[in-house]
Amino acid sequence: QVRLVESGGGLVQPGGSLRLSCAASGSIRSINAMGWYRQAPGKQRELVARIFSDSTTNYLPTVKGRFTISRDNANNMVYLQMNSLKPEDAAVYYCNIKGVLRSGVSYDDWGQGTQVTVSS
Repeated sequence: QVRLVESGGGLVQPGGSLRLSCAASGSIRSINAMGWYRQAPGKQRELVARIFSDSTTNYLPTVKGRFTISRDNANNMVYLQMNSLKPEDAAVYYCNIKGVLRSGVSYDDWGQGTQVTVSS
């Protein structure tokens, strides 16, 4: 089982910035993908950004150019730098990790979520 600990959420004014962090721990053999998802009230959860083992990335079109996903392989961490935040970005953001445990079993785990509020 992989445990994810998130931090960095909070309240920010439109146009401001936040950086979300997610640290993974456990019996990890490999990480295939790490990503950030978000869910606003009354909305479906959506993929915001994802980074793969080969370092390729993809982004939700509405955040591309404003958000940047990055990882720290040595420490099993993933980050989401969010700039030029808009009220539409307000949501609970969830960290997700997929990979293989040392036992050979595949995993797909989620963090607890961190609230991002964008308001004047």
